[in-house]
Amino acid sequence: MNIRKTDLFIGIYILAAVIFMIVSIPSWLLDILVALNISVAMIILFNALFAKEVLDMSAFPTMILFTTIFRISLNISSTKLLLKTGNPGKVITTFGSFVGGGDIIIGAIVFILITVVQFVVINKGSERVSEVTARFTLDAMPGKQMAIDSDLNAGAITDKEAAVRRKKLQQENAFFGSMDGANKYVKGDATAGLIITGVNLVGGILMAVLRQGMDINEALNTYTILTIGDGLCSQIPSLLISLSNGIIVTKASSEEGLSDTLVQELFSLDKVLLMVGAAMVFIGVFTPLPIYIFVPIGIVLIIVSRNVGKTAGEQAIEEEVQSEEDAAQEIRRPENVVSLLNVDPIELEFGYGIIPLADVNQGGDLLDRVVMIRRQIALELGAVVPIIRLRDNIQLNPNQYIIKIKGIQVSEGEILFDHYMAMNPGYVEEEITGIPTFEPSFHLPAIWITESQRERAESLGYTVVDPPSIIATHLTEVIRQHIAELLTRQDVQNLINNIKENNSTLIDELIPKLLGIGDIQKVLQNLLEEGISIRDMVTILETLADHAGVTRDTDILTEYVRQSLKRAISMKYFPANETTQVITLDPKIEQEIMGSVKQTEQGAYLTLDPERTKLIMNSLGIELKKLEDIGKNPIVVTSPIVRMYFKKLASDYYKDIIVVSYNEVESDVELQSVGMVTA
Repeated sequence: MNIRKTDLFIGIYILAAVIFMIVSIPSWLLDILVALNISVAMIILFNALFAKEVLDMSAFPTMILFTTIFRISLNISSTKLLLKTGNPGKVITTFGSFVGGGDIIIGAIVFILITVVQFVVINKGSERVSEVTARFTLDAMPGKQMAIDSDLNAGAITDKEAAVRRKKLQQENAFFGSMDGANKYVKGDATAGLIITGVNLVGGILMAVLRQGMDINEALNTYTILTIGDGLCSQIPSLLISLSNGIIVTKASSEEGLSDTLVQELFSLDKVLLMVGAAMVFIGVFTPLPIYIFVPIGIVLIIVSRNVGKTAGEQAIEEEVQSEEDAAQEIRRPENVVSLLNVDPIELEFGYGIIPLADVNQGGDLLDRVVMIRRQIALELGAVVPIIRLRDNIQLNPNQYIIKIKGIQVSEGEILFDHYMAMNPGYVEEEITGIPTFEPSFHLPAIWITESQRERAESLGYTVVDPPSIIATHLTEVIRQHIAELLTRQDVQNLINNIKENNSTLIDELIPKLLGIGDIQKVLQNLLEEGISIRDMVTILETLADHAGVTRDTDILTEYVRQSLKRAISMKYFPANETTQVITLDPKIEQEIMGSVKQTEQGAYLTLDPERTKLIMNSLGIELKKLEDIGKNPIVVTSPIVRMYFKKLASDYYKDIIVVSYNEVESDVELQSVGMVTA
């Protein structure tokens, strides 16, 4: 087995901590381990100090746990040596005598002060900061995620950059959540060290008097020094870890190091240094305070302020010159022709008058609406809409916008920025004055009204919408119309990967043995072209696996899938507990259509006589007019084998026609035929 050195080191470190709690170790080994413990604490401290951002120390909560266990194990080992032999090692003895100056009272006071500083100042503050930071980080996460989505939709960042930022956001959330709990380790470590110190003092004196025959004064003097040394050897590393903890949780992300940031923020304003220097000189001259201390400090600050002001001026000139050089270099730089070859799947370009709607700083919410469009389409049709690029175009009229699909304009519209669009739903009796126009999504007649007319228009029954809603609705309809051609093979692969983990058997059976990704793409595109949702990918793929062994014709496979999705189709077109008016086909027409179908290697097509086609379509138009007059959807119900051919034939004449087969209708749906297509 190949074990990495880092894994081996961490394993030995943790295993040693457990062993030292059980096995007694000699004093010379304890000296080495105490020194190692102090060095590890200092390494962590300086890493925390010079880390540019908190995630540079993402393993810090785990470090706290490991070092705490190791330090407590050393405490227990030193306690056993102290009580058993009275010789806990040279390091602990030296700490007790040197730090305390050889005086028991001074040593005890120093130990108490260090403990108080750790408990009251550092631990208390770090715990509170960690708790608040964790709470605010969690609360801010949805907003940050929406900001990433907005930047991605605006084209400010790439998909890869967005993934990196989302991952970093999740890591920050997990880190501060862990830090909130890790602070309990630090606090508990300090408490445990204090308790162990008290046990050492009492137990040491008892052992010295009862077992070693010392008098009480000698035992008190000896074991107090040793206990203080032992306490300092544990509390000082613990203090360093607590300080590291405080630095980490209060650190602000910066491209520069903490030291650079502190120095820059403290000594960057020359007027501040000048005022403080003058104040120090004044205090030294006009008060009884020592003039030889305050005046030199004030003079140094005044000199530094002059140097800072001079440096700031030179830096401003250098930045101005550099910016001019960069601008000139940008002009001289050869154009990157390769970047011009990229075509965005969906683009929304608008004139400068619409910019406020897309500018978050001006209160615009168009970016957020674009995010919601992608979510709406995903829920409604089961397809992931590609990134929608928003760009201003000075060549357009100020209030004009255009929508492009794969670089080609497919639709456009015009709005009045400070107006609302009012539409008559058909039952408004009293008309309102305004600027006549047409709603861009469905080309319905409408009028532009002002803000002051909005309330009255709504009270009269008009449907009133604001400009961002007009653009968002228009964009949504265009995406619905073109979602089939926007579905790429990579999108299909992503949809398959999304369900593969829980349906690996299905995927292995179907791909690539029976069908390729391209075949599945064509079936999904056929469904999307007629507005059928592909969210239920498992049912779709299972149906393809059932029938792909018999035929690889994607049109026929689409019909099988539609029949498997009849519950969704029925729910979409046929309301529950309601009779739906539809149109049917004359059986003779169905037979005539099937008789004109020609099969080729490239697929099937109709060879119906143009005159017959015209007669059938005229009859269809007459029947559809009946449904239109009663305000119903143009639905035609046919036999299964005719549906796809009749749909292709009729869609060239009637764009919005809905054609379903009897096998796509649930048994509890009530249909009423209001006409039959004959010719």
